[in-house]
Amino acid sequence: MPNDDAGYPGFLFRSGAVRGTCDDPGLRGCAILGSLKPGSATTFRGRVLAPDATERTLTLIDDALLQLDDSGRFTSVGPAPPECAVEETWPGAVILPGFVDAHVHYPQTRVLGSASGPLLPWLQSTVFPEEARFAEADYALAVAEEFCEALIAQGTTLAAIYSSSHPSATDTLLATLDRRGLRGVTGVTLMDRGAPQNVLREAQEALTANAELHERWHERDGRLQLSVIPRFAISCSAALMRGAAEQAREHALLVQTHISENLDEITATAALFPDSGDYLAVYEDHGLASPRLVLAHCVHLTDDEWQRVANNDIAVAHCPDSNFFLGSGSMPLRRALDLGIRVGLGSDVGAGRTFSMRRVAAAAYDASLVVGEIVGPEELLWLATRGGAQALGQGEALGCLAPGFDADLSVVDVAGGLDKSALLDALTFRHDAGPVRATLVRGQVLKTLAGNVR
Repeated sequence: MPNDDAGYPGFLFRSGAVRGTCDDPGLRGCAILGSLKPGSATTFRGRVLAPDATERTLTLIDDALLQLDDSGRFTSVGPAPPECAVEETWPGAVILPGFVDAHVHYPQTRVLGSASGPLLPWLQSTVFPEEARFAEADYALAVAEEFCEALIAQGTTLAAIYSSSHPSATDTLLATLDRRGLRGVTGVTLMDRGAPQNVLREAQEALTANAELHERWHERDGRLQLSVIPRFAISCSAALMRGAAEQAREHALLVQTHISENLDEITATAALFPDSGDYLAVYEDHGLASPRLVLAHCVHLTDDEWQRVANNDIAVAHCPDSNFFLGSGSMPLRRALDLGIRVGLGSDVGAGRTFSMRRVAAAAYDASLVVGEIVGPEELLWLATRGGAQALGQGEALGCLAPGFDADLSVVDVAGGLDKSALLDALTFRHDAGPVRATLVRGQVLKTLAGNVR
């Protein structure tokens, strides 16, 4: 078969060993690169879209072999020779890195698509009453299962997740992510004002609870990380934000928060923090601005704020679907990319209406049309995979199909016979096209309760 591997230097990739042939009878005649223990390897064969490590491009290999070691890392990736006896692993599908959701709310799973006004009224009428229910252990567990099921069903292997303000629910979420084999970056959502009392938690109590969860869960199996999550400036006192910044510095933790999603939100923030020059300055003034910070939305940042985001190597989670749904506006994605800012895509469920990162990519395309600075499907699929891994600080191990990277995969049914351009369009824009066939973390297929991912 022809292989569109131009511009993807290093094929065949190799890892630390000389070229040889595999002793496995099923691989007779196939050149294998890398050193593998006998019987320890897994081999997949199929059509592959491989992101470049640094450029926002994808390379199509029509017929590829992907070899893993027993830890679930790639040892070789490259075109299969014509005489290779390995059967195609997922006929009729394309293999990509696992999708990365850079911004999603676990306790909003059951209010997905609940339209009740713009951001601030929506929080009061829909979100906060729902999040209060996560004080109930059985409810938190049931939704955690639904949440993880939705991630697996859509091929998402890593997510940056806002929990509720309840430490017990956050512990339940982490345990469920662990049991289901997923990756997650999460923590207690910190909020000590600006919301009903039943979802608030005093600053020191919340930070202590998050620290205890850090002790229990951080870097569990290398898949789970604790995060510091001051919800947004409106819901956080100065003391809470300073404490959050200190906890993040002490343990080198990812920080997640929202910024400039909505004009009324910006006005309210300015009233609460009159000594800060603008919205980003609120986070800068309280020690939260660093390369570990991921800012969701960024719809209405000023030119100066954008430049400071770039200068401080702050990452951005672009959430176009939820921005459309709540009428918040459209983030200038091209501007962020041109500034060299690390950008991932976020579903932002529940204001976002889907867990599918492919649909989020399509919404990002639409938002780029609204702004008048088009970002095409190739770049958007890169952002939904490799870009998200980089935004969440996990680019060293995730988001590439190359030796040394973990074999986190999304296998998506797509019609055969498509060239690269048509394949990218099909993956991004055909909402009723093929589903996710399989979701894998470290080469292991994650099971769904419905059994439809295989």
